[in-house]
Amino acid sequence: MSGKTIGLVAAMPEEIQPLLRHGGRYRRENIEGFNLYLFTIRGRNVALIESGIGAARAADATAILIKAATPGIIINFGFAGAALAGPAVGDVIIANRLLFFKERLFTEQAGLTPDLTDNLALLLNNSCTGKDFRIQSGTFVTTGEIVAKRSLAGLLPAGIINPVVEMETAAVARQAARADIPLAAIRGISDGADEELGFSIEEFTDREMNIRAWRVLRTVAVKPQIIPQLCRLALNSKKAGENLAVALIALLENLPASYTS
Repeated sequence: MSGKTIGLVAAMPEEIQPLLRHGGRYRRENIEGFNLYLFTIRGRNVALIESGIGAARAADATAILIKAATPGIIINFGFAGAALAGPAVGDVIIANRLLFFKERLFTEQAGLTPDLTDNLALLLNNSCTGKDFRIQSGTFVTTGEIVAKRSLAGLLPAGIINPVVEMETAAVARQAARADIPLAAIRGISDGADEELGFSIEEFTDREMNIRAWRVLRTVAVKPQIIPQLCRLALNSKKAGENLAVALIALLENLPASYTS
């Protein structure tokens, strides 16, 4: 094997496992407390780091990935929620704009590589023709705090196309820009704009944003009405994960040689 490593950053095992199943054999290592998965796609080296949830962990994991693997490109991927009507559950969105949201303010974020984003959007639309999901471009809104989609949607600047809500991309982008590494971001929609979750991720996680089973059980005990929603979200996440894995394999197999050699 030769050439530049392709670096991948994702937050949760549920986002990662479908790709690993599609990608075949891999080796897992632990580096500074983060899981690092190493595998190849058509002879291309891939290093995938599991960051955990939230901007702080995503920043740390990306910095460690850069130090350990010196990637020629970084792709951040995972699940996202649609903030406005348009993207449906299972659709795959490529970021062509990146905003950071905190304390009711949106800040434009650098770090995405526009030419790369345009090329990947075209590549995916050609590679995924006939699939039962759509490939779209959109705005990723990284939230620095827990926020209801309905509240965020009411504050969005005019003219935002396909806004989706997530918690890591802006932090990954800052690290990639600091190291002068091209970055793309891609997300599978796990909940549509019409699905307002009846719980917050904070109720399921500790202070470091790690999901804890006992916190999930406690929340369900207090809010049994969320059980149908959790079941629906699990099915939707499975669909989003499978579609995202299909799109990612297409990207990894067909990335322009300038990023991998």
